[in-house]
Amino acid sequence: MSERAAAVDPDAPDPLLLAEYTPGTSAVLRDEERWPTLDDIGRTRLARWRQHPDAPDWVHATGDRLTPEQIERVRHPLVVDGWLEAHLAVARRLIRFRRSTGLDTLEDFPTTTRADLVADLGAFVPLDADLDRMLHGTSSGSTGAALVIPDDVEEVARGFHLLRDLVRGEGIDWEPDGERLALAHVVFQAQAFTYVSLISSFALRAMARVNLHEQAWGDPGARARFLAAADPQVITGHPTSLGELLRPEVRAAVRPLALFSSAMALAAPLRRRLQDAFACPVFDVYGLHETRPIAVRTDDGPFRILNRRVHVEVLDAAGAPVPAGEMGEIVVTAGENPLLPLVRYRTGDVGRLVTLPDGTPGLADLEGRAHVVFRAASGRAVASVELTQHLQAHGALGWVVEQSADGAIAATVAGGDAEAAGRALSALLERPVVVRRVERLADLGEGKPRRYRA
Repeated sequence: MSERAAAVDPDAPDPLLLAEYTPGTSAVLRDEERWPTLDDIGRTRLARWRQHPDAPDWVHATGDRLTPEQIERVRHPLVVDGWLEAHLAVARRLIRFRRSTGLDTLEDFPTTTRADLVADLGAFVPLDADLDRMLHGTSSGSTGAALVIPDDVEEVARGFHLLRDLVRGEGIDWEPDGERLALAHVVFQAQAFTYVSLISSFALRAMARVNLHEQAWGDPGARARFLAAADPQVITGHPTSLGELLRPEVRAAVRPLALFSSAMALAAPLRRRLQDAFACPVFDVYGLHETRPIAVRTDDGPFRILNRRVHVEVLDAAGAPVPAGEMGEIVVTAGENPLLPLVRYRTGDVGRLVTLPDGTPGLADLEGRAHVVFRAASGRAVASVELTQHLQAHGALGWVVEQSADGAIAATVAGGDAEAAGRALSALLERPVVVRRVERLADLGEGKPRRYRA
């Protein structure tokens, strides 16, 4: 049978369908196990969103598994006084380090990388870890080599309350509001894990992971109707999925208290458009699945390192600290997840460690995994952050810029003034640069497209 015939044959299997995204194939727990405090009101709420006539096909089922005692604990942040010393004591007993000597201070520990976790994840999990509290999440990273990460039920649930605390810090009261979804995490993928869940520590209010991709909905109007009915209080996602909120039919359907962007660099023009569209703060969160949230900002300034169990260093390629305020690789010691106590974890991201006006530490010029050096026609090195500054200045919401081995530049921007951006890049790189414009961030590519390549 030809590919064309298979494409139109309703009985032929879809060659692009991934088995893990078939609805219900991964469900192994009963609802009473997913939510030990589930009551009749919660069951009714869950059924409402699972069976909503405009809901997409829910691929997965998940719950927070919190007991009453855990519910009370996760509403409060972990104590940070003395955490680093206790954290290093745990790390010395990990299989990864227990045969090492001289690990007296943080600086004595070698750095670790994602490749180390991929090679032997178990060496980083404490031998006395309570695996009954384990969930697992998959991190694909930006360079391949998917990694299954052991997540702790309390730590995952506490993450919701970190978001609440940040929203409260902006003077916004985020409390349960009728039957509105407490939270919607939006993605934009042809296939994605989607589900409805309940937040035990937030009066069993519903949340959902929602795929905004057109293929996920039964008819063209279902997406907007569902979002209008759900009316999520807070929406999280990455810039590509949050950019979909600006589509007229979606923009009219939601009225969030706040938006949270993560996983990719958020361009300043997109942040401003989201702020203008929804009249709410837009939190740009920097973090990795492995480390959890590290820093946050709501403007164009440096990221503020969060006051939690996280310690940030900026090192050079040899693992030595760079001079104060200079660019280097961000290396994180992370103690929020008891199942994965990381020490000096190389993020692959680049930035500058700075001191904010109030004396707290921050990260500036954070490009994420996009610290690519371009070459001007004269041979001069041009850091990717310089391209970012000009692309943002001309209104680009997102972009992909590639330099080939012969020096030629190919650039695509979502939104903004492509001609003006092209003139700026041409002057910066001393060579002609033609910039192609697309309308939507999603047109740059599915998932998390890399912004720079050389």
